[in-house]
Amino acid sequence: MALGDLMASRYSQSSVVTAVVSNHFDDSGSSHEDGDLASSSQRRDSETASSSTHGNASGSTATSMAYLPQNMVLCELRHEAFEACVPTGPSDNGLVSKWRPKDRMKTGCVALVLCLNISVDPPDVIKISPCARMECWIDPFSMAPQKALETIGKTLSSQYERWQPRARYKCQLDPTVEEVKKLCNTCRRYAKSERVLFHYNGHGVPKPTANGEIWLFNRSYTQYIPLQISDLDSWLKTPSIYVFDCSAAGMIINAFNELNDWGASGSSRDCILLAACEAHETLPQSSEFPADVFTSCLTTPIKMALRWFCRRSLLRESVDYSIIDRIPGRPNDRKTLLGELNWIFTAVTDTIAWNVLPHDLFQRLFRQDLLVASLFRNFLLAERIMRSANCSPISHPMLPPTHQHHMWDAWDMAAEICLAQLPTLIDDPNAEFLPSPFFTEQLTAFEVWLDHGSEHKKPPEQLPIVLQVLLSQCHRFRALVLLGRFLDMGPWAVDLALSVGIFPYVLKLLQTTTPELRQILVFIWTKILALDKSCQVDLVKDGGHTYFIRFLDSMEAFPEQRAMAAFVLAVIVDGHRRGQEACMEAGLIHVCLKHLQGSTPNDAQTEPLFLQWLCLCMGKLWEDFPEAQIMGLQANAPAIYASLLSEPQPEVRASAVFALGTLLDMGGDSCRDGVGGDEDCDDDEKIRAEISIVQSLLSVVSDGSPLVRAEVAVALARFAFGHNKHLKSIASAYWKPQSNSLLNSLPSLAHIKSAGSNYSNSNQYMPHGSIVSSQIGSLVRIGNDSPSLVRDGRVSTSSPLANAGIMHGSPLSDDSSQHSDSGVLNDGVSNGVVNHSRSKPLDNAMYSQCVLAMCTLAKDPSPRIASLGRRVLSIIGIEQVVTKPLKPSGNVRPADPTTALPTPSFAGLARSSSWFDMNGGHLPLTTFRTPPVSPPRPNYLTGMRRVCSLEFRPHLINSPDSGLADPLLGSGGPSGASERSLLPQSTIYNWSCGHFSKPLLTASDDSDEILARREEREKLTLDHIGKCQRSSVSKFSSPIASLDTKFETGTKSILLQPFSPIVIAADDNERIRIWNYEETTTTLLNSFDNHDFPEKGIAKLCLVNELDDSLLLAASCDGNIRIWKDYNVRNKQKLVTAFSSIQGHKPGVRSLNAVVDWQQLSGYLYASGEISSIMLWDLEKEQLVNTIPSSSDCSISALAASHVHRDQFAAGFVDGSVRLYDVRTPDMLVCATRPHTQKVVGIGFQPGLDPAKIISASQAGDIQFLDTRSHGDAYLTIDAHRGSLTALAVHRHAPVIASGSAKQLIKVFSLEGEQLGTIRYYPSFMAQKIGSVSCLTFHPYQILLAAGAADAYVSIYADENGQAR
Repeated sequence: MALGDLMASRYSQSSVVTAVVSNHFDDSGSSHEDGDLASSSQRRDSETASSSTHGNASGSTATSMAYLPQNMVLCELRHEAFEACVPTGPSDNGLVSKWRPKDRMKTGCVALVLCLNISVDPPDVIKISPCARMECWIDPFSMAPQKALETIGKTLSSQYERWQPRARYKCQLDPTVEEVKKLCNTCRRYAKSERVLFHYNGHGVPKPTANGEIWLFNRSYTQYIPLQISDLDSWLKTPSIYVFDCSAAGMIINAFNELNDWGASGSSRDCILLAACEAHETLPQSSEFPADVFTSCLTTPIKMALRWFCRRSLLRESVDYSIIDRIPGRPNDRKTLLGELNWIFTAVTDTIAWNVLPHDLFQRLFRQDLLVASLFRNFLLAERIMRSANCSPISHPMLPPTHQHHMWDAWDMAAEICLAQLPTLIDDPNAEFLPSPFFTEQLTAFEVWLDHGSEHKKPPEQLPIVLQVLLSQCHRFRALVLLGRFLDMGPWAVDLALSVGIFPYVLKLLQTTTPELRQILVFIWTKILALDKSCQVDLVKDGGHTYFIRFLDSMEAFPEQRAMAAFVLAVIVDGHRRGQEACMEAGLIHVCLKHLQGSTPNDAQTEPLFLQWLCLCMGKLWEDFPEAQIMGLQANAPAIYASLLSEPQPEVRASAVFALGTLLDMGGDSCRDGVGGDEDCDDDEKIRAEISIVQSLLSVVSDGSPLVRAEVAVALARFAFGHNKHLKSIASAYWKPQSNSLLNSLPSLAHIKSAGSNYSNSNQYMPHGSIVSSQIGSLVRIGNDSPSLVRDGRVSTSSPLANAGIMHGSPLSDDSSQHSDSGVLNDGVSNGVVNHSRSKPLDNAMYSQCVLAMCTLAKDPSPRIASLGRRVLSIIGIEQVVTKPLKPSGNVRPADPTTALPTPSFAGLARSSSWFDMNGGHLPLTTFRTPPVSPPRPNYLTGMRRVCSLEFRPHLINSPDSGLADPLLGSGGPSGASERSLLPQSTIYNWSCGHFSKPLLTASDDSDEILARREEREKLTLDHIGKCQRSSVSKFSSPIASLDTKFETGTKSILLQPFSPIVIAADDNERIRIWNYEETTTTLLNSFDNHDFPEKGIAKLCLVNELDDSLLLAASCDGNIRIWKDYNVRNKQKLVTAFSSIQGHKPGVRSLNAVVDWQQLSGYLYASGEISSIMLWDLEKEQLVNTIPSSSDCSISALAASHVHRDQFAAGFVDGSVRLYDVRTPDMLVCATRPHTQKVVGIGFQPGLDPAKIISASQAGDIQFLDTRSHGDAYLTIDAHRGSLTALAVHRHAPVIASGSAKQLIKVFSLEGEQLGTIRYYPSFMAQKIGSVSCLTFHPYQILLAAGAADAYVSIYADENGQAR
């Protein structure tokens, strides 16, 4: 692939890379119809897999391919570790602060001291003949000594000025000690805190002494006068840099080292030394060098380098020294020969330094101060040239030797190419100069590194050259593309690039208007900001934000690139008020809302990543910035964002919730205190906006994705903080004792329909928590006349509250329940919280719905969200009482029957009181800072009462002087800021930022491996399916394993893994255990609790993605779904996602008895129970996509999804009827019949591709074989068990079914009704009878049957033909 096309191809829709990248996040779900839910990359993978299987399979296999589901779900970034990790956003400390130069410095003053005493040689020097004579390229003997001295001084000054033109230069020629002292003091006074350079040329005085003295003159030049280095140091102070060009200059370095113990105080003294040679060396005297060779290298490096190279190259015959001085061009014009040479020299020396120096030393010497950087680059040349004359320049800080670094070869080549064309250029002024191939070649070397390098290899040494190349227009695009590829390798690469000094270059490039650079620049900035948030300040200061707003608004860029621009802008405004103001003024709100409105849901052009970042960008802009919030509300933002809450991608929905949450006013701001008509008018509008926002939030409180629900909880916490007083009054009135008739009436909330709803089911805000019996256990009602207090299942009459008829839900320990008896409710305690309450309450129904939603979240199946929900409730003064049900063992009941608990699953929980009752209960009271708020109208409260009354109670203060009950509300006094900081924080922004830290341009390395495993499994599967279809099962009773599950309540659900000899079982207490059944002693691989507060057991276990890395779906009887990964590794199981699959319930229903089934082909989960509909969840979207009316007054008791026909499923009902549904048909229901007289216990599709053949079994013991096309009676009936059938299993592919009975036997039949076997005994020596059968399942691809029984044994059987396996 050509290099310049890299970015373009990366973004082209057809590119493989794009497909993989887009799937990092969103599986491209939005661009497919329901019929095409597979993610594009995964579908492509499986197509290749299946086509390769087609290639080598026989014709019969072609039909079998229909049996292989091609899609995968729940394998996105968001499923990695939602429960465990707390993501961090772009960092603004740690790794990132190191690349920034600590503080830029400049050298403000230069002191030049020349002790030449021309024509008088010092006594300790014996000169050779011919001898080096040139000083600053001037022969001092070519003119009068005084004039020569002045000329040399001026020339040296002008040579330094080329490197630092803005400094002040002062020169002392053959000075006395007094003159040097005055010079040093003047320079320090002028430079203030800037650096001073002190240059000493001692060619006309003796060598420095061992004591560390340099020599100067007396006034009459009759004596050499020593100057102590310590005196010089005390005059110049720091920061300073010294250049000593004299023989034995190392003596001075040694003296400095003794003077300053660098180890101890080096950090405080910023002092740099450059010396021409070691202490025992003299300067080279050969006439091929100038006398001041060290100074010449430092101040005129190109001239020095070319002359030195010329002597050593084959060109020395053809090139005369004199033409080196006539190289055409200017040093700072890169389009001329001299400029290009200078540029190459800078690149080479920078590269050498970056590759040999530690990074902090490189930063200090090569990036902090322009003059110091130039001197050190040139010092590397001095080391190279002078070492050829057996002289070693030294420095402090010490540098490693670099004179033999291989980059010098690249410099020599560039020098040779230059010198070769020099005569022609000088002879013919119009001749075209040929640019050096140096940069092109170095970029190619960098590209080669990119193809083969990695974080664990040596970093690319060309990085400083890439930086230099950005200066040139002709190489810039290629350099940026390669730089983008490098940055994409990970945060380590971004850090390396920043430490080289890339930042000012890419910041400057934002001022260019070149269209082709825009995409790659946005990409590079995305990578930089994903690592380091602190760059936001520089961007705003330089007006860089407008570049990204323009790009965001441009329609020609791909949406994914515009998503990057939105990310950059989100980082710019994240917690940075100046950035927020600048972006608001530049019209960012208008741009974002315009593009959100323009995107119609499910539009193929709308990139979910783009929508997500438009939401996050706006949310960050509005966060704690009232002016922008007001603009957002005026632009109708709540309505625009509400429409995104039904988007197929959970990330988009969560980001939209985050944006809506930031628009909720938390109170306490200056705009709240305004008085006057206009303010009131604004307030009304604000309240209307707030109502619509809260309604939108309530519509997704039971979303299928924990990512979304977490954001809803955070947004509701903000709402609870701003409306604390009113929500508290609702909650406290709700906990007031009221008459039984009111409490038992139906939740009136069921009829309150939210405007933001997308579904017609009016019960959707009666979330799973409202199904009282299943969630909570029994309702305990004790009126005012009751004299007893129930606690922990015992009757207590000693309670001081008993006479007042007030009850507390008891905490787990008796100790704390004694505290709570004398406690005081923290309802009215202000501590600053209610100070933020608004002046105008919203309507009470809305508050009731909010409390209901908060209770729902507090009982969420995801532990992380449940804890968020509890934090939200604590803001409005409700505390959750956590109780574990007592697990009954034997005949001991957990509570005495006299305690009036119909089903004693929750020990002694009762309604808590409100603080109104507390006041009547003669308790020690603390003072309340706010008067009681009148309770709202009671008719809104009933629904909440049903949801929460047994699990939550208002906050209790443990003892009168202990402060507040919950640390969340703190005790920070009236200041609101401290409490605000304690609110739960949103994580979607930080979590989403992680996407940009990961490689975006390359596919992940493990995709080949996954594909290979998938192919292998598909081959194996097809092979097994063929065997199953051809098998003739004769007798089916051969036991191959029996396991004691040690379940106290027997086995409730069971599952066999397809590709390993593993059996998974679960019990009524939602304990899941996993064994390997083939090992001689069956080993328990893992055992874990599905969750901490189980009630009715697990209704169903399924495998999700069984052809790949399978996930375990555990559906509880209350309709809660939890999906686990790594479930068969001991203690390593992780919760991938969790949600409540059943919402709304029938009047008067006490328990749910959920039935669920999973269909891999379509990615749908079907769920129902004691409700009048079937919920259809799309697990890829993690969204309820349909609510199918069951067309029956009865509840569904059995569900089966077809394994070969997507969107088809069958349901069996309590009244014995059976219905077949197809989601694709308009009315969904395909066929209804009633073959049984009693409740349907099991149902399944017959093996094979025929969608119309169904097998169902009822409690009465009859098994019916139905063909739904004939609409009539069953074509075959088996009376398997008389009135005791408990389980039915239908094999997916083999012609065999099994039924189990409560009367301790299992029967196996063929599809023709022939009985193939009866199982009565366990496969043990004692021939013990099997227990009452509770569940049966077949292996998906082998003829194996697993059975679970009420006596905690699980056994596995095979047919006799298959025993040879």
